[in-house]
Amino acid sequence: MKLIIQIPCFNEAQTLPATLAALPRSIDGVDRIEYLVVDDGSSDRTPDVARCCGVHHVVCLPHHAGLAAAFVAGLEASVRLGADVIVNTDADNQYQSEDIPRLLEPILAGRAELVVGDRGVADLAEFSPLKRMLQGLGSWVISQAAGVPTPDATSGFRAITREAALQTLVLSRYSYTLETLIQAGARRTAIEYVPIHTNPKTRPSRLMKSIPHYITKSSGTILRAYTMYWPMRVFTIVGTTLILAGTLPGVRFLYLKFTGHGIGHVQSLILSAILITVGFQTLLMGIAADLIGCNRKILEELLYRMRRMDSNPETADANPSSDEDRSYRKVGTPQ
Repeated sequence: MKLIIQIPCFNEAQTLPATLAALPRSIDGVDRIEYLVVDDGSSDRTPDVARCCGVHHVVCLPHHAGLAAAFVAGLEASVRLGADVIVNTDADNQYQSEDIPRLLEPILAGRAELVVGDRGVADLAEFSPLKRMLQGLGSWVISQAAGVPTPDATSGFRAITREAALQTLVLSRYSYTLETLIQAGARRTAIEYVPIHTNPKTRPSRLMKSIPHYITKSSGTILRAYTMYWPMRVFTIVGTTLILAGTLPGVRFLYLKFTGHGIGHVQSLILSAILITVGFQTLLMGIAADLIGCNRKILEELLYRMRRMDSNPETADANPSSDEDRSYRKVGTPQ
């Protein structure tokens, strides 16, 4: 079995050497381990540092595209290079590399296709009380959205099988953690969480610029991903709520009319008509969205088949700069 450990990087020349030095050189049940660094348009010497540290593969994005794009580029490069399992970790050495065998164990045992490291965010000392509360709330929301228990939704320390990686689709430009869990839940991917340890913080988080910024971005990602995979459920809830809200002023108008006080309350009837009409229109939009969702499933299946053909290490060119894929380019593979 071939394992590729991928590390998305943006200006990580200072922290990358320590992260790479801690990575395992051998793991029971794994025949070959390779390291892949995805440089997300860094302005420092991150690619050079990676090559100097002996990284097997360096993939450079042409410009800074964000963590989600770097994560996807790493997955695509890893499957092209013949990885059977891919482990994703952070370049700031947040996660302890000694826990990588823990991530792999459920996959090697055949129990899971996606394994996520659980940091125990509810009790993590380095998080403020407010951040712990928000992390716990966010994980609960993802649990409801994905339909699977989710103790740590934002953990980027993950192991994923080749087949699951081929089916992974990330549309968010902010982060991949939340969207991929909702997607995996919708596809009934076998997910397992394992407890992991973290190292002392080396730098502030780049994703959480502020709590309001994080809440806004994360909420938008969750809502968009959930609506994408369960459109009928979302539109039915919104449409039914509007219809029920429109029924109340209508009942009020009828009550006042039959009790002799209906004069002057036409506005209740107008409001009722508007809300009920919009509610039924929302339900119709839900039906249309559900039909579009069926087409999306067909397109995702076609994309999966194309990726599977393109990622065949015996027939596919591992260099992503070919005409087949210009989303990123491979700039170095030390021998």
